[in-house]
Amino acid sequence: MTDDNLEEKNPKKDYSIPISIFLSSLILASAWIYTKGLNTTENSQLSAIVSEQLVETAELPVVWKDLGKQMIEAGVIDAEKFESLYSGRSGLTKEMKELLYGSDNGNLIISEENSGFLLNLLWALGLGNKNDILEKGPMSDLRYGGAGNFASTGGWTLAKGDAMEHYSKHQFMKLNPSQQALVERVSKNIYRPCCGNSTYFPDCNHGMAMLGFLELMVSQGASEEEMYKSALVLNTFWFPDTYSAIKQYLAQKGLDWNKISPQELLGSDFSSGSGYQKILSELKSFQPKNSGGCGVDAGLPAPKSSSGCGV
Repeated sequence: MTDDNLEEKNPKKDYSIPISIFLSSLILASAWIYTKGLNTTENSQLSAIVSEQLVETAELPVVWKDLGKQMIEAGVIDAEKFESLYSGRSGLTKEMKELLYGSDNGNLIISEENSGFLLNLLWALGLGNKNDILEKGPMSDLRYGGAGNFASTGGWTLAKGDAMEHYSKHQFMKLNPSQQALVERVSKNIYRPCCGNSTYFPDCNHGMAMLGFLELMVSQGASEEEMYKSALVLNTFWFPDTYSAIKQYLAQKGLDWNKISPQELLGSDFSSGSGYQKILSELKSFQPKNSGGCGVDAGLPAPKSSSGCGV
């Protein structure tokens, strides 16, 4: 059965619209903040995504260059608003400022401490970069009230002007037809546990950030296998409880995490909201520390464990 057929028969299963629109209104009422500092240690290999706990750091196979600077110049990121957001704690670190303002950045390195900051950068990238997924996919389906009604759009309060003034408006990356097809194919297979939608429907910040990341990977020549591996790395940092639970669940079934493909782990059975809840129901002893959900960590700069769906 094709993806299109699945969407037609049961759109509610794939697209959590009412929840997303409701969350958007909550986000507009109170900006949600990721303010984790960067404290990078030695880079971890992508092949060692999870041990007993998440790896401390991982180097991602994408070069950032001057994308932060480009987004500031385009207005997708308002530098003053962005810095003000982080001033409530210790402010932006030197490494963060380099990613935001620098022109010669190397590979992105993600850590527990900077995962929220990178989430915001990639969120802006996914929202602002021109792409058919945003213009012709479910985000723009008029049945759902238009693209401006979602958490990923209404919740982005760090742009100059309204977020929709930048929605799919800037050419930060230009993909050829085969690259676009690859992004679309992979995005339909990557889910997030804060809701039931794939990256192809990026209605929350995690989905929009993942879309931006996939576009960036493809624009720099990544293979499909590399995309799934790296997407799993991002998800393990953004949703640590989910993947700790999944690993424990697999062990309980006598299965080895390292022998399950990243594509399968990112699929609906494991990484969607419903998949995660099903896994939790079978783990009587597992105690989540943070949900990674879309309506949990609202308010001022969140503690270290927060992984909510706002800026």
